[in-house]
Amino acid sequence: MSKELKAVLLILVVVFVGLGAFATGFIVGHLLPIGGVSPFSQQTENQPNSAETSAQQAATPEEMQALFAPFWETWNLVHKNYVDQPVDDVEMMRGAISGMMQSLGDQHTTYMPPEVYKEATADLAGSYEGIGAYVDTTADYLTVTSPIPGSPAEKAGLMPGDKIVAIDGEDMTGIDAELARRKVLGPAGSTVVLTILRKGEDKTFDVSITRQKITIASASGKMLEGDIAYIQLTTFGDQTMSELQNTLAELLPQKPKAIILDLRNNGGGYLQTAVEVASQFMDKGVVLYEQFGDGRRNTYNVIPGGKLTDPSIPMIVLINEGSASASEIVAGALQDVGRAKLLGTVSYGKGSVQNWIPLSGDNGAARITIAKWLTPNERAIHKIGLTPDYPVELTKEDYDAKRDPQLDEAVRILQGMISK
Repeated sequence: MSKELKAVLLILVVVFVGLGAFATGFIVGHLLPIGGVSPFSQQTENQPNSAETSAQQAATPEEMQALFAPFWETWNLVHKNYVDQPVDDVEMMRGAISGMMQSLGDQHTTYMPPEVYKEATADLAGSYEGIGAYVDTTADYLTVTSPIPGSPAEKAGLMPGDKIVAIDGEDMTGIDAELARRKVLGPAGSTVVLTILRKGEDKTFDVSITRQKITIASASGKMLEGDIAYIQLTTFGDQTMSELQNTLAELLPQKPKAIILDLRNNGGGYLQTAVEVASQFMDKGVVLYEQFGDGRRNTYNVIPGGKLTDPSIPMIVLINEGSASASEIVAGALQDVGRAKLLGTVSYGKGSVQNWIPLSGDNGAARITIAKWLTPNERAIHKIGLTPDYPVELTKEDYDAKRDPQLDEAVRILQGMISK
């Protein structure tokens, strides 16, 4: 093993131990005893070199040498005994990080290899090549949380909750959902065939989708009948606030008497963007609390200067099972302070905060849950979701017939409020 790789490993060990302590309780696991020989193993001449092990231990911080002794011993055993040599040191290093993150038992704390980190940040930046759907990689199968409006995925009829059980005829049973996600991505113009298992359906079915460059227009709007401003947000990314400001600049001169904010199938994004969006509709107060495991708490207050904060202008926020994370921050804040009513179905329930921390040497990033967030009334949303004030379903029959009973009901309610 090269000195350079040893240095990288040592840096990663120190970085992750530090991050783990910050994320409340990283060093948790099961260490196998050193020394005994399994009755099923054989002694060979390829045992770890004690001098090499000693050198590795010396490079490990003194207070962690005993803890990491089994790691270095295993590393050396693989290099000296594994049948297919040479082994890929970089892949082993990344695999060790991945296993370390999985040991925490938190589905949102993961290692992001370089290609995954690049793809994930590209989504939030506004464009990438694929089918145009947000997905959950923590379930047994890759699961659609929300198709992006106007995307190939939406045009093909994919719906929140759809499980992708095969890709191009290859069964995904037992395949890591993150690997499945990467199989769905591909160059614009190419075709992928997804086998879908949908809730309420007895049989799977195939959907053929032509990939394209996905440019995410994160904010758009229009005026509806009755002087109601309709604003739709599809993500909370780099361009969301500038696009929202442009949308409001078009709508405000038309003097809206009510507002509909559509956060359905919005899978979330940046925390700060969520605070900025909420502040466009709230004139004061708390948007959310960020609660850390050690008892510390960050309070995110409204940013003054919002364009639609007048409480005399009634407002409804549309949510569904695809509304997650930053969407729930905004919707929960507006509901708690009485600025808006929620209409639709119970939201996804993603109430924890992750930091994506790039690792040195272009080795991807650590995606770490650092806190949980609470609404202004200190409601926890994680694994619970937001309950709408007006429960309204949108069925598969509605979807196929291009009906939108949720939007229709929001318009009806607001028109009644305006008339009063």
